Amino acid sequence: MSHYLYFVRHGEQQDAEYGLPDGPLSERGKRQARAIAERLGGVPFDSAWHSPLEGAAETARIMSEVMPALRPEPSTLLFDCIPSGPTPDMPAAFKPFYGGVTGEQIEAGEAQMADAVAEWLTPAREDRHDLLITHNFVIGWFVREVFGAPAWRWMGVNQANGGLTIIRVRSAKPPELVTHNDLAHLPVELRTGLPVEQPL
Repeated sequence: MSHYLYFVRHGEQQDAEYGLPDGPLSERGKRQARAIAERLGGVPFDSAWHSPLEGAAETARIMSEVMPALRPEPSTLLFDCIPSGPTPDMPAAFKPFYGGVTGEQIEAGEAQMADAVAEWLTPAREDRHDLLITHNFVIGWFVREVFGAPAWRWMGVNQANGGLTIIRVRSAKPPELVTHNDLAHLPVELRTGLPVEQPL
């Protein structure tokens, strides 16, 4: 039996260019949310969860308008967070990121991600499909978890606004990454939120 986790990063926010951590979706972000909903319209979701932050909540609301059977619920386990702190094996190039991050933020993020992995990265007794609408760092942490990579390796694992990542969990085998940052449903002008431009 397979437990499929469909991770969607929230749509682009209105003030994303100013570095604000949350806010309502831009018009482009709303189009991204509709596009990913249309892409996933045929998936028989058993449950849907979203971060309580405004951008993710609005993405979930738009997706449920396109997919009326969807009933997304908020989960604090999907909040944006700092999943881990600096470690001795982390490349020096990543160290400046932690300049304004407190120990309390790191501790909270570590606890949140431990609980999130325990909640969702688990086998199911029958085929199951769960939708998780969340944030870049959270998705990066789950991808890192699939590969059993070092704690710092969520850094540099980036997903576009409205991008799709699918993880498959089975009882007899390690979890597998089915696809990461799939953007086939987004035209080039809707591919935002990445540190580098995406090729055509």
